[in-house]
Amino acid sequence: MKRASFMWKAMNLASSPKESNPTMAAFPRSISSMAASIGGLAVLLVIASLLLVSYPIGSTVSGYFYGIDSVGQVDLPIFEGNQSSIDRGHDNDVDVVDKDSSSGSDLKVLISLGGVNNNSVNASDGQSGSDLQESTTGASFKENDVDKGSEESSSDAASTDSKSGPKSDVSAVPSNASKAGSDDSDCDLYRGSWFYDSLGPLYTNNTCPVLTQMQNCQGNGRPDKEYENWRWKPSQCNLPRFDAKKFLELMRGKTIAFIGDSVARNQMESMLCLLWQVEAPKNRGNKKMQRYFFRSTSTMVVRIWSSWLVHQTSEPIDFAPEGVVKLHLDAPDEHFMEFIPNFDVIVLSSGHWFAKQSVYVLNNEIVGGQLWWPDKSRPMKINNIEAFGISVETILTSIATHPNYTGLAILRSYSPDHYEGGAWNTGGSCTGKEKPLAPGELVENGFTDIMHKKQIAGFDRAIKKATDKSKLKLMDITESFGYRHDGHPGPYRSPDPNKLTKRGPNGKPPPQDCLHWCMPGPVDTWNELVLEIIRREICIQPKLFSMRWLCFHV
Repeated sequence: MKRASFMWKAMNLASSPKESNPTMAAFPRSISSMAASIGGLAVLLVIASLLLVSYPIGSTVSGYFYGIDSVGQVDLPIFEGNQSSIDRGHDNDVDVVDKDSSSGSDLKVLISLGGVNNNSVNASDGQSGSDLQESTTGASFKENDVDKGSEESSSDAASTDSKSGPKSDVSAVPSNASKAGSDDSDCDLYRGSWFYDSLGPLYTNNTCPVLTQMQNCQGNGRPDKEYENWRWKPSQCNLPRFDAKKFLELMRGKTIAFIGDSVARNQMESMLCLLWQVEAPKNRGNKKMQRYFFRSTSTMVVRIWSSWLVHQTSEPIDFAPEGVVKLHLDAPDEHFMEFIPNFDVIVLSSGHWFAKQSVYVLNNEIVGGQLWWPDKSRPMKINNIEAFGISVETILTSIATHPNYTGLAILRSYSPDHYEGGAWNTGGSCTGKEKPLAPGELVENGFTDIMHKKQIAGFDRAIKKATDKSKLKLMDITESFGYRHDGHPGPYRSPDPNKLTKRGPNGKPPPQDCLHWCMPGPVDTWNELVLEIIRREICIQPKLFSMRWLCFHV
């Protein structure tokens, strides 16, 4: 009965006109409630937008890729301590000061009394041993003079004689030379300053099994370590710390090849040391080339030895006898040209071997020589400096016009040495250098300057001949690395515990290497630049949407 009564009442309520009125009256209240909810959501969206403007998501993304958090950034004055774009004629006094960041990092910056730039800084070869040594000249010269350098023994590294006095001008890159500009800020990566980063390097001499002993400065007993901590900061943007995982992802299924002399080997080993911290590669090398394969992304790192980058032979030509090296300046080195269709990125470097004995050949005619010219009655048409410029144009043009190469070719500019007071064999030394040079301390190195100038000219001529398929980039490190006299092994090139490390009673310095670079050390910056060049190249390609997520950074 109770159930029947309940059902009867329910039927009456459903059919009653009076009871239907409250239901209809409730409908407007539902609309009001929905409007209030939408209004509240809009307020929340406005607040969220304001928060995103104040704390952009880009910093979070960059922190993921580069290990940089917005909390780890400090605003402190970057003074033009060793700003490579300054007028080197200003002999400004400098001091070193400490700055405490909000994250506790101890940053040191060079302070110049000349000016302030307020920026935000992130704290965060050959087939035999003798082939790994190179020589450069220590002779004074003018641009059109023949270089008078002497040949190096197999146990000593190379150099040039640095002249005293501040440099008064900066060598400019031709306007059509394709320097790696930023895709978002037109930032010049090669104008900036060195700053001290207490976070230190990404690897140590004990965590890289392929480090050549001559560059193992800590393993060879070097007592100071601050040279490992100085990092390069472009004036208008950030150069992130090397991210091995990101590099391997960008190079997924691709091959990067380092081609050149022992300084190219120095850079290639730096790259391997950086990548080794996230993955140990498989060695797949042979006598023709070193090859390291990273299985996770099928990335290959290659190194091929090529002293001059052009064709060479020891066969007799005209009045040049058998034995002496003949360089065909108008023909590329065929020993690596046959492989370039298999490469996606090529990093080229050369120059120091042009101080070694050789004969220069153009159009099958002997036109000059270095440390060799038997017929004093006939003038030489080309000296070693001009020969270097021609060789750069030859190799870059050959790559840029190769029908089966569509990859990226990066020319790393001439690597400066820092022999002071003489050449490698005449008392030159970089012993005791522990921090970068400051303005007014940088001395002119005439040979480095003119070799760099000829290299840029050769690059400029090759750019004009490049096809649409080719991509040539200039990684211009010469000027900025002129400040890093502290980054060479110096006397710490040998593991011998009894080696000489200081000048003798007569002032004679010990044997040392002021050409190659300690590892870890400044040379790792080159691979930070390589990563940034590759990133920018990929991020301006509209068709590569699948990799756009790799393009974000501060």
